[in-house]
Amino acid sequence: MYYAQVNQQTHHPSRTMIVIGYGQVMATPSSVQLQIEVQTQGNHVQGPQQENAAIMNEVMQSLIALGIPREQIQTASYTITPLYNFEDGKQIFNGYEVVNAISVNVSDTNDLGLIIDTAVENGANRITNIQFKMDHTDAYYQQALSLALQNAQLKAKTIAESMHLPLQPLPVEIVEEQANTPILYRSMAVSSGITPIEQGQIAIDATVRVKFQY
Repeated sequence: MYYAQVNQQTHHPSRTMIVIGYGQVMATPSSVQLQIEVQTQGNHVQGPQQENAAIMNEVMQSLIALGIPREQIQTASYTITPLYNFEDGKQIFNGYEVVNAISVNVSDTNDLGLIIDTAVENGANRITNIQFKMDHTDAYYQQALSLALQNAQLKAKTIAESMHLPLQPLPVEIVEEQANTPILYRSMAVSSGITPIEQGQIAIDATVRVKFQY
């Protein structure tokens, strides 16, 4: 009986490792948005309405005098609310409150303290919703993405060297994780005689999941 010799080759399944790479770029805010409000109260609605309109007009004119373009000042909300007190379980009418809020966009974040002081000096009595913003975030995100890929490669190399693994230098899969909303990291701004506002940098993050063979 004749038996043919068969060459058998052992096939080792490819082994993979997955690493997560992180990258972060810090950027200085390019603009800021804030809400400036005038609140007035009175027994009859016409009184606080008229008072509010006069004060808000002074506030807006003072902001324009600082060099803020009129198109960067917009009405955010306008409300008239009846006020009530409760005495002995009874609801007692106590007049009206009128709130006029404007949204102001400022390109120079260093002027924020001066803008707040000017608005308050001219009758504004509430400042809310200060939001630092970043223009052209895509360019910064691309930098963060590049750093994330480098971070992933470094992690894979460290693991391979520590475990004495024959790492393939080119990844077989790269998955970009969902980008997070830029985060503002604050640091106290230097201010002289002006309301100090915390002005910091915006962190732009990128994350990738990378698979390597070894």
